[in-house]
Amino acid sequence: MNEITYAAASKQYRTGHYTASLSTLNRLLDLQRDARTYTLLAKTLLQLGLKQEAANSYQLAAEQGGQHAEDNTCEAIKLYFASGEKDRALALANGILNRVRRQPDLAYIVGSLLVDRQQARLARVFKDLLMKSDVLEHMQLGARISLYTWDVFDPSDIETARVLLAKLPRNQSIRLMYLTFSREHCKFDAVERHQPIIEAAIAEGDTEFLRNDGTFFNLHWTGDEHLNQIARSNTPFFSPEITKIRRSVPHTWSDKIRIGYVSSDLFDRHATMKLIRRVLELHDRDRFEITLFCHTDPEMLATNQADRSLWGDIVTIRDMEDPQVVAEIRRRGIDILVDLKGHTVGNRTALFNKAAAPIQVAWLGFPGSTVNVDLDYAIGDKYVLPDSSAPHYYEKFCRMPETYQPNDPDNRPLAKQMTKVEVGLPEDAFVFASFNANRKITPRVIEMWATILKRTPNSVIWILKRGKEVQANITAKLTSLGIPAKRIFFMSQLEFDLHLNRITAADIGLDTFPVNGHTTTSEQLWAGLPVLTLKGTNFASRVSESLLNAIGLPELVAEDEEDYVQKAIELAQNPELAKEYRRRLEDNRLRSPLFDAERFCRHLETAYQMMVDRAKQGLEPDHLDVPSLPPRDSAFMVK
Repeated sequence: MNEITYAAASKQYRTGHYTASLSTLNRLLDLQRDARTYTLLAKTLLQLGLKQEAANSYQLAAEQGGQHAEDNTCEAIKLYFASGEKDRALALANGILNRVRRQPDLAYIVGSLLVDRQQARLARVFKDLLMKSDVLEHMQLGARISLYTWDVFDPSDIETARVLLAKLPRNQSIRLMYLTFSREHCKFDAVERHQPIIEAAIAEGDTEFLRNDGTFFNLHWTGDEHLNQIARSNTPFFSPEITKIRRSVPHTWSDKIRIGYVSSDLFDRHATMKLIRRVLELHDRDRFEITLFCHTDPEMLATNQADRSLWGDIVTIRDMEDPQVVAEIRRRGIDILVDLKGHTVGNRTALFNKAAAPIQVAWLGFPGSTVNVDLDYAIGDKYVLPDSSAPHYYEKFCRMPETYQPNDPDNRPLAKQMTKVEVGLPEDAFVFASFNANRKITPRVIEMWATILKRTPNSVIWILKRGKEVQANITAKLTSLGIPAKRIFFMSQLEFDLHLNRITAADIGLDTFPVNGHTTTSEQLWAGLPVLTLKGTNFASRVSESLLNAIGLPELVAEDEEDYVQKAIELAQNPELAKEYRRRLEDNRLRSPLFDAERFCRHLETAYQMMVDRAKQGLEPDHLDVPSLPPRDSAFMVK
């Protein structure tokens, strides 16, 4: 009979007799249970290829205590992660966070899990440690964490990407990452050096690396809908089979249509709520039940001053796992689940890949197809979603009759006129203004602005900026193109009411592309500032065209780049024309569809009814064009 001792099992292990060692250890554990025995069992199981069982044994060893307890916990974490037991790995790691913060392989595991759970901000504490590692995948994760959580005022983020690219200069995925940071900081020299390398690779037929491009960030450098569709970094797993399964789940309809909105932006200061708030308040409660599935950051909620109960029944899901949220959605019998985030920071798109509701819809949060996500419809209009775009979308189109973008006229103050002198601008100059995010200003856009300024010597440009570095980079680029620094003016961010007021000091807003102003454009139009834009080639680059048509100013949509430049020059040379556009904005603001929230709400409710009618008949989703209500013959409100 074999000796049942630790020494016997250890000898069998050292001599490669792992099965015999396992047999001895199992019998030994009937007699004694200590850390040393469980540790040897874990090593033996690992040699036999049983990773999960080995992880269990390391965890049991750690639970016995002793001087190696933390080491055993570390081994258990690694093996749980390797065997797909991610929740168990993360749970153990939470108990030894000080060790995790010192050990790159553990930081990689915890950071990966947090990023996968869309909690990248919590993983930021590991960024510097990962970037100092010699292991490529550690460095790549450090860069990804930076990409998802950057602080525009933190120079270490762009340095992270630059260092990684210097180490791997042929890696196009890393180049895309570096370009994303460069655009955020308006580092035009870096964009002009590296973007052609990306474009040359694509021209040669290499597009596989685009799968690692962030879906949101991809929009900022290409208006090509095919390329937009390829980019899908950090999106949930998806296959069409998921859609089939979801549509086969039995569902009970009620007299009312039950709408569920999913968002992390449900506080009054967020741009999304400045658009959608009044629509939520106006939903017909006799026909619709409205539920808001809220995962808003508590710090942001603390800034909210609105009565959120007017928006719908609020269910806080921030700390709920996806299965719990899906169960709650089903319990409430939600008919239409609407994603208001898409591929933007803080989304919960994974919920939509778990058969949460019979009809699933994308609206407002992301200007394009929400790739890799099980959605039936994308809400747009004939401008942002023309027929030619359909091949590039998994979703069917639901086109609103006038514009896809709602606006809130009730909770948005009218702007108070300010003079140019009051905001630090020269009184006698024609002021071109850009209020869009700095990342949207491409080298081509700034070259066109320089051309406009050169040909209109009486003009200046006024740019909203985020930080001194951005200001310096924009100034350097424009001066290199022949524009004196004295003609370049900058403004910092202000509270919303004050920001609306200063918009009135400009003469014309200059839009950007391939990503237009979205809420930014509607804010300018609300404040009475005409905005010049360019016909686009994808959703993100067609938004301002939609808004300008909805407010009755289609003349400000240029056909091409040459027309954009020429129209801007004409406006500066003929200020009366710009004033005429301002008068028309004043006349149209409370008459045209763009700011008519009640009219938009009724159109949206018709869209939802059309979706439900198809589903009740057992029909699969198809493209829908929502019929328009008769035009109003008077103002929709007095303000």
